[in-house]
Amino acid sequence: MKLVEQIVRSLSTTQLPLARSNQRIQIYSQNLRHSRKMLGLKTSGPAPPTPCSHFLSPNPTTATSRHFKPYSSFRSIKMSAEQIVEHVVLFKAKPDVDPSKLSAMANNLNSLTSLNQVVHLSAGPLIRDRSSSFSFTHILHSRYKTKSDLADYSAHPDHVRVVKEYVLPVVDDIMAVDWIPTDFSGPSEVPPGSALRVTFLKLKENLGENEKSQVLSAVGGIKEKFPGIEQLTVGENFSPGRAKGFSIASIAVFKGVNELEALESQTELANEQKEKVKDFLDGVVVVDYAVPPTQSASL
Repeated sequence: MKLVEQIVRSLSTTQLPLARSNQRIQIYSQNLRHSRKMLGLKTSGPAPPTPCSHFLSPNPTTATSRHFKPYSSFRSIKMSAEQIVEHVVLFKAKPDVDPSKLSAMANNLNSLTSLNQVVHLSAGPLIRDRSSSFSFTHILHSRYKTKSDLADYSAHPDHVRVVKEYVLPVVDDIMAVDWIPTDFSGPSEVPPGSALRVTFLKLKENLGENEKSQVLSAVGGIKEKFPGIEQLTVGENFSPGRAKGFSIASIAVFKGVNELEALESQTELANEQKEKVKDFLDGVVVVDYAVPPTQSASL
């Protein structure tokens, strides 16, 4: 019995040099557990730490696990932040409306950029409407982090008031399309002075997923063909109520109007892209818009 007590004391007080081998540490640990058992002592509890292969490789502990949680959370936040919801509304002004009322409409729409849900918002007259079926005159382009933010923006009292007091009295027609870009990259806010080409596509009825994928791929591939495009977003409309049957949407962002106009000289490339999808389409809307250098910030 005295021998056992001596073994226990020696194992609990001796500081083993770091240079001793892992095998000897394991043997001492086994002797300690065996001696405690012989003495009737409790053997439950955490096992002795397993020797490390390198002193810079700590054992996995609770503290170490907690250390990695913020990194995982950061990654998930970063991924969600890359999602953008696009919201585009096209307006057709009444033919005889007073120009000052159209300016008031644009100014009050631009004031909605102050709402918490809005990531980016810009509204104003179009440079041109290239569509033969419609005669739109104005646009609102805005961005949100989630569909829920877009819904909250739409229901916000300030938005409802602006639409009721400044938009509906001066327009004959409205078209709205919403989508989440399939591969968003670049800044969430469109810089002032930029130029946009907005395109909506209406697919022929009874097209399959394969044909739809071909259209999305062709539209998404135009950025490689036209280096003047700073940013391109492409996606499927998820709000069919006011989209007039158009289901594929894209926005090409250019540095300015000059870069957008330069696109006109590349007709051969443009026609090449059109040929890829024209047999699948039943309608096209294309409008150009220049983001004003400054935005109105108050009602």
